[in-house]
Amino acid sequence: MPYETRYSDEAVKQLKGLRAFERVAVIDQIEKVLAVNPTLVSRVSIKRLRQPAPTQYRLRVGDVRVFYDVDGDVVLIIQILTKQDSIDFLGAAP
Repeated sequence: MPYETRYSDEAVKQLKGLRAFERVAVIDQIEKVLAVNPTLVSRVSIKRLRQPAPTQYRLRVGDVRVFYDVDGDVVLIIQILTKQDSIDFLGAAP
């Protein structure tokens, strides 16, 4: 079952701010992994975050982290951050 991928406005801005090769890699992984099975946890790329966390899952693509939620057959990309920015993002969770 293919999943529909939606981006928050902030995620779109963050994606545009990445270097071209990082942007291509992130979009490629979103299309290959998140569109097919976004909840399949793996040691390498997908991690289910412990709650309370700002999102349900994190996808790792090199030094970029994609934070997203899954609701039914929709994947909502919340944030696309560098590794360092993601540490701050997770630290800000209530």
